[in-house]
Amino acid sequence: MHLRLISWFFIILNFMEYIGSQNASRGRRQRRMHPNVSQGCQGGCATCSDYNGCLSCKPRLFFVLERIGMKQIGVCLSSCPSGYYGTRYPDINKCTKCKADCDTCFNKNFCTKCKSGFYLHLGKCLDNCPEGLEANNHTMECVSIVHCEASEWSPWSPCTKKGKTCGFKKGTETRVREIIQHPSAKGNLCPPTSETRKCTVQRKKCQKGERGKKGRERKRKKLNKEESKEAIPDNRGLESSRETPEQRENKDKQQQKKRKVQDKQQKSVSVSTVH
Repeated sequence: MHLRLISWFFIILNFMEYIGSQNASRGRRQRRMHPNVSQGCQGGCATCSDYNGCLSCKPRLFFVLERIGMKQIGVCLSSCPSGYYGTRYPDINKCTKCKADCDTCFNKNFCTKCKSGFYLHLGKCLDNCPEGLEANNHTMECVSIVHCEASEWSPWSPCTKKGKTCGFKKGTETRVREIIQHPSAKGNLCPPTSETRKCTVQRKKCQKGERGKKGRERKRKKLNKEESKEAIPDNRGLESSRETPEQRENKDKQQQKKRKVQDKQQKSVSVSTVH
C-alpha cells in the first residue's frame, strides 16, 4: 500500500515539472518574438513596445499604423482618422487606408469625399461626370442638370403712353412673370420676364392733374401769348412819343368821336329800358 502511494507521488511530481518547463519555454518564445514588451502601456494600448508603440489595443479601439519618417508606430484610437475606414474583426479592430483617389470613405468600395480633381458619384471618384449629370465645382459632386422655371404671366397692365392713361388713342401695355428656379451651368436659359404690345383705347381728355408733357407745353404757350398782349400797350406808348403833334391831334379827335358815339348808345339803351 505504501509503495503504491509513493509511486503515485513521483508521477504527480514529474507531471508538474513538465508543465512548468512548458510554460517557461513559451515565455522565452514570446520574449524572442516581442522584445521589450510591456504590459503597463498607455494611450489605449493593451500591449506595446518601446520601439513599435502599440502592438494590440484595448477592446473597441482601432489599431492603426502611423508613419513617422521611415518608421511606423502603432496607435490605438476610438475612431479611424481621415483617409481610413474601420473594420472590426474577432481578434482586432483595424483601420485601413482608403483608395488613392478617395479623401474619406465608408469602406473600400464606397467613397464619401474625393480628392482634388475628382467628382463623387454613387460612392465612386470620377474624372468626368456621366451623361445627364454635371459637375458641381463647389461640392465636387456629380449632380442633376437643373433647367430654368418661370411663373405664369401676370395680367396685362392698363394701356399707357409716356406714363399717362389719357390724351391719346394708341399706346402700349405690359405683362411680367418671375423666375422660380434659376438654371445650373448646363441647364436651359431663362425666358424673357416681360412682354409689351401695342393697344388702342377710346380717346379721352385728361383731367388737370393728368396732363402730360404736351398739355403743359400748350399751357405755357398760352401764358406767353397773354404776356405778349399785355406788353403791346407799352410798345404803343413808345411809338406815340415818336408821333408829330398833328398826328396826336387827329388821334385825339377820333377818340373824342368814339366817346360821343358810345355815350349816345348808352343813353338810347337807358331810355328804352325806362319805357
